[in-house]
Amino acid sequence: MNQFIEQGEQPVTLRRMQKMATASVVLQAARQEFEQRGFRAASIRSIAQRAGVSAGTVLHHYGDKRELLHAALFDELDLAIRDALANKAAGKLENRLDQLAWRVFRSYQRQPALRRTQLKESLFAEGPWAARFVAQTTSVHTAIVKWTEDAVRAKELKPGVDGQLFAVAWLSFFYFAIISWVQGSHPSPVALIEKLTAQHLDGLRLRGRKS
Repeated sequence: MNQFIEQGEQPVTLRRMQKMATASVVLQAARQEFEQRGFRAASIRSIAQRAGVSAGTVLHHYGDKRELLHAALFDELDLAIRDALANKAAGKLENRLDQLAWRVFRSYQRQPALRRTQLKESLFAEGPWAARFVAQTTSVHTAIVKWTEDAVRAKELKPGVDGQLFAVAWLSFFYFAIISWVQGSHPSPVALIEKLTAQHLDGLRLRGRKS
C-alpha cells in the first residue's frame, strides 16, 4: 500500500509543477499583451497565442483578463514589498519608510502604462483578489507599527505615539500619492510621500531630535 502511494505521488507532483509552469508562461504572455496592446484591446485569444496554449487553458488558470491583470500586479508588488520589509539595515523610521516607498514605486515605474491600468483595477478589486490586496496592505501596516514602536523605544519619537494610527496615516499618504500618479497629477509620488511623512513626523519627534 505504501509503495502504491509513493508511486502515485510522483505524477501528482509533476502535474502540479507543470500547472505552475504553464500558469507562469500565461502570466508572462499576458504582461506582454497588456503592455503592447493595452488592457481593453488585449484578448484572451491573443494571450493564449503568445503563451502557446489554448484559450481554454488561459481561462482555466486565470478566469478572465481582469484576473490576469490582478495576478500580474500582485506578484511583482508582493516581491517589492517583501524585499522592502526584509531590509534589516534600513536605519531610522523615516529612512525605513522612504526605502519602502522607493522600492514599491520602483516596481510601478517599470512599464508605467501597464502599471497605471493595473493600479486602477486593483483599487476596486473584488472577491479573492480584494482579500489578497488587503493582506498585502496589512503586512505593510503591521511592519510600520513595529517600526514606529522601535522608534519610540529609541527615543526618535515622543512616548505614547500610537503606532497603529501612524501606520494608517502613512498608508493614506501612500495611496494618495498612488492615485495622484495614476491620474497624472503628480510626477514624483515618492517625493510627495517623503514630504508628507517628514511633515507628519515633525510633530511626533522628541524636541531637538531629527532623523
